[in-house]
Amino acid sequence: MTDKKNDKPLILVDGSSYLFRAFYGIKAPLTAPDGMRTNAIHGVLSMLDSLRKTYDPEHMVVVFDAKGKTFRNDLYADYKANRPPMPDELRDQIEPLLEIIRAMGYPLMIVPDVEADDVIGTLASRYNGKVIISTGDKDMAQLVTEDVHLINTMSNSYHDIQGVIDKYGVPPERIRDYLALMGDTSDNIPGVPKVGAPDAIDIELANVPKITGQPGFINCVNATPAIASAKAWVEVPATVTGDIAPARINGDTIQA
Repeated sequence: MTDKKNDKPLILVDGSSYLFRAFYGIKAPLTAPDGMRTNAIHGVLSMLDSLRKTYDPEHMVVVFDAKGKTFRNDLYADYKANRPPMPDELRDQIEPLLEIIRAMGYPLMIVPDVEADDVIGTLASRYNGKVIISTGDKDMAQLVTEDVHLINTMSNSYHDIQGVIDKYGVPPERIRDYLALMGDTSDNIPGVPKVGAPDAIDIELANVPKITGQPGFINCVNATPAIASAKAWVEVPATVTGDIAPARINGDTIQA
């Protein structure tokens, strides 16, 4: 690994996040000649093209969730259990989209037993230079550093460290705890009863005068073991091994 920082950014695209957002967000009746819907394909490819033109990256890697359960399901059996099945009209678009992404020359990564978030966190930690993570997933805010920033092309929002603080009220290193307290309905993570965003912010910032004696704080004290478990569920580790190992992101090429 070279010690010299790359001048151009590495863009890591959360393909799974955008796949769903494009499918549900693009209402236009886009179809292929055979009648298959193509709105998700169109949305993801348009986003990739926009990122490439805007940032002129050194590399742009697209990461999708693998099929099946992940290690988080071993930690918490009900993880994402509240999500409905994927619509057939979306499922039919996945393989054609992956084929197009490969044909366009973008490295495509799908690693079993982990989520796209975990692969992205690992790649971001290995890159010697600026990283832009393109995602709509709030869990990713915990990855933000001086060199790692977030962009959401759906909402045209960009978050550096101060951007995370402005949006959530806590710095990136407190996001994991913040989400564990708040819970996350999209991932079926319950959180602590009677702890809303203002309470979570006060607790994370140790604003003792405002939280002592409040129901949410008392519940936190009583739920300490559950909070510790929730932290593990929402954490995005940078320690993915196995199939991700061949990825070289500091050389002249990137392999996946």
